[in-house]
Amino acid sequence: MRPVRESGKPNATTASPVSDSAKLREFSRSIAALDLMPLWERATPMTPGSPCVSALWRHAEIRPRLLEATRLITKRDAERRVLVLENPSLKGSTYITNTLYTGLQIIMPGEIARPHRHTPSALRFVVEGEGAYTAVAGERIVLRSGDFIVTPNWAWHDHGNLGDSPVAWLDGLDTPFARFFGAQFREDLPSETQTNSRAEGDVAAVYGAGMLPVADGTGGATPPILRYPYERTRAVLDHRAQHAPVDPVHGVRLRYVDPRTGGHPFPTMAVFMQLLPAGYAGRRYRSTDGTVFVVVEDEGTIETGAAQWSFTAHDIFVVPPWCLWRISAARETVLFGYSDLAAQEALGLCREQRE
Repeated sequence: MRPVRESGKPNATTASPVSDSAKLREFSRSIAALDLMPLWERATPMTPGSPCVSALWRHAEIRPRLLEATRLITKRDAERRVLVLENPSLKGSTYITNTLYTGLQIIMPGEIARPHRHTPSALRFVVEGEGAYTAVAGERIVLRSGDFIVTPNWAWHDHGNLGDSPVAWLDGLDTPFARFFGAQFREDLPSETQTNSRAEGDVAAVYGAGMLPVADGTGGATPPILRYPYERTRAVLDHRAQHAPVDPVHGVRLRYVDPRTGGHPFPTMAVFMQLLPAGYAGRRYRSTDGTVFVVVEDEGTIETGAAQWSFTAHDIFVVPPWCLWRISAARETVLFGYSDLAAQEALGLCREQRE
């Protein structure tokens, strides 16, 4: 990500002729009939940031509402029983930032969510519960707390709960990108579940060992790793915390990758997990990628602009683009997060600033 430094004072320029404001107003009115407008009258300046605001959703308040929803609407009627986390400044949009969607989905014992596919890419992060599964592109994947699951663009997926307790996960989608390009498509599969064409854990057994089948090359629309188990991620975080420097902004932060390329698991979204050591006090920071965080373990404090919140396990908060923030933790804390950094890197837009 490209660093940004504070700019100095602008250079003095020579004086311009005085404009005739009355004639300019008349000119603007006359060209409006041609669906034209003068660039010099644009209301939105070319500056970083967005209308989004920082916000925090407390799990203790959301979880009872999720359970209440299971009593009010059936899984079949709801199709996906989800509560959307909508940015307070983007009411009616269903978006948590201008480029990201976040929802909390719950599935009860014995329920299934029928298969469908859509052009937006989706991630799942399991917040709590055991016994559920998701089937993606012909492979059934068992869901466990802390797991990160990849659901690629246009891949069939369905869910079910074979356990005896509710399971809840975060859905993160790049829906705004598909809507922006006018490319939102969705299709339902007539059957209750999709036919599994691969044995459970088949590709993870190969790719997870750092090996690549020769016949596969590096192509294919579906990433080879669909489930990134939390126990492995946590072990790597612990190892890095003991043997690598701690970043003054992010603590110990690792990003998930597509093992075929080393790139991000999605064309648009970057996904990461970070550990904050006990007593960590991060420096102030901002970047152009709006970021959604989920508290995996323990508790801490997030400062964004003039706001400050304490957070605890399973809470969710969002930091909007180009908003100054800093994070701290009295005890060892783990955070999951995702942002639109992958798209910004591909487009050469990402910037950051450290204080």
